[in-house]
Amino acid sequence: MPRELTGTHVLICFVGFFGIVFAVNAVMVKAAMSTFGGVQTTSSYKAGLMFGQDVARAERQDALNWQVNGKLSRDHGGNAVLDISVRDPKGVPVNGLAAQARLAHPADERRDHLIALNDASAGRFRGMTRVEPGQWELIVDLYKDDARVFRSRSRVMLNSP
Repeated sequence: MPRELTGTHVLICFVGFFGIVFAVNAVMVKAAMSTFGGVQTTSSYKAGLMFGQDVARAERQDALNWQVNGKLSRDHGGNAVLDISVRDPKGVPVNGLAAQARLAHPADERRDHLIALNDASAGRFRGMTRVEPGQWELIVDLYKDDARVFRSRSRVMLNSP
């Protein structure tokens, strides 16, 4: 004799189906929230207001015609080593600068690494950090008298040590 489908069975199937859907959604939301490193811009409005200043800053940087070269490599201990040289249009090292560098993870800002740069010589900076292999964005800022005069952003690939 076939089993009879009652209203109770339909209700249990209905509640069970949506219970599974809600449980899977809860797991997916939890996974998404735990892996999301944050937004790039906290306020699009404020970023829009700053656009004119960013354009003027970029024009001043272009007018300097500096030759800024950077080399990111691994040493024997597996550390990422950054060497930067800054020269004016005539090839003379630029003095009186302070430098900051950061390896920014493309998807998760919690994985960013600051690189402490030291003056190696006139117009040269060197620093190192421990960082895992992968694709990174290298951001180098040069300051003169506490004002940023140069910014470079470039994608780099670090291989395994």
